[in-house]
Amino acid sequence: MNTTLESLLANRGPIHADGGMGTTLFSLGLERGACPELWNLEHADQVVEIHAAYVDAGAQIILTNSFGGNRLRLDHHRLGDRVAEVNRAAARLARSAVAKKPVVVGGSMGPTGKIMAPLGDLEYGQAVSAFEEQAQALVEGGVDVLWIETMSDLQEVHAAIEGYRKAAPGFPAVVTMTFDTHGHTSMGVSPSAALEALRDFDLMAIGGNCGNGPEEIEAVITEMHAADPDLVLVSKANAGLPRLEHGHPVYDASPEVMAEHARRVYGLGARIIGACCGSTPEHIRAMVEALREAASP
Repeated sequence: MNTTLESLLANRGPIHADGGMGTTLFSLGLERGACPELWNLEHADQVVEIHAAYVDAGAQIILTNSFGGNRLRLDHHRLGDRVAEVNRAAARLARSAVAKKPVVVGGSMGPTGKIMAPLGDLEYGQAVSAFEEQAQALVEGGVDVLWIETMSDLQEVHAAIEGYRKAAPGFPAVVTMTFDTHGHTSMGVSPSAALEALRDFDLMAIGGNCGNGPEEIEAVITEMHAADPDLVLVSKANAGLPRLEHGHPVYDASPEVMAEHARRVYGLGARIIGACCGSTPEHIRAMVEALREAASP
């Protein structure tokens, strides 16, 4: 039987999430502008190895390699007709990396990459359909929870929730937004406004991910926890700020820096703690060790 997020939450203390997927894919040869999700089909063994490395580092939640797996994003790579294939493969690869270990597989669902109407040309119904299609494939592939992440627009979050619930009514889900513009999302949503808008959707957890590094996420968690201390909060910060080296982003936060961040953000109220862009299994291992110390009596 698969481990559930509910069963992890039933235990006291922090829950360890994984780190970045794209960072490792780039180190293995993914070219800028190429489709990371295609690796689920063309380099499956390497995707499994990345997942397994995070599990070995102590992650209790791993996210599928499906962040850009909705039809609207896959269309950029002329892969829009392979949504089901790509997402089912993403789920199955993560599932195989977990094997029989007590690790939850989250089905990563990132934004469409388009701006919702009336500011942009993406109609709400189109977004709902795209998320419904992706969610259906991830659930069929065997994920334990749907993980809607790196969102900036509450309308798009609502479309993602409506879409996944059409595909899998009652299925558990988590939502995280990215507050990378002066403490708000790029669409002007504050952490407390996000919490207020999402608290009644019966989500397993909400929080922040990506952004401009640990300090930003710590401020997000502080604001959300103050607004509602009872909600389960997720923190997945980038490993610092990136700089370009040989055309690829390199992040400046070491495993030791992220370990200290993990201690702080846990003390501020985060319950599910991992990392995002720029992080590796080494970062997660250091964070897991730090959190185990912080949570010990």
